[in-house]
Amino acid sequence: MLTLLTNRYQAFQPSQGVPVRITLGAPRFKLPYSLTHAVRELAPRKDYFSKPFAEFTAAYRADLDAFGAARIAERLTAISKEQGDHRMVLLCFEDLSDPAQWCHRSIFAAWWKDVTGDEVRELGPRADRYEQTTLL
Repeated sequence: MLTLLTNRYQAFQPSQGVPVRITLGAPRFKLPYSLTHAVRELAPRKDYFSKPFAEFTAAYRADLDAFGAARIAERLTAISKEQGDHRMVLLCFEDLSDPAQWCHRSIFAAWWKDVTGDEVRELGPRADRYEQTTLL
């Protein structure tokens, strides 16, 4: 069993699960937790990173389609087994409590739901509401 969740680096708490970096670069600020895992396949590429939302989304989803859900699940399952925790928290920088911001972690969550049928829950604030998942 694999449970995928998302959050931003600054809001992650170790009790939420295993932190997994899904950005091209690691945070340049000190984190109060250890960040030892990264899945580069989930990081958007530089060539479309600054494109408008629609273009970015199309390019990012095309990359995810090329990698495939099975390959992504395999990578995350390996981390899960190594860490002994089924909760993988995919982390990036954007603060989704700001309605002007959008983020690839939300695009990934929608793609994952479309492809696998499995929900990816956001643990932090979302534009107009706050979602909190039960962690126990």
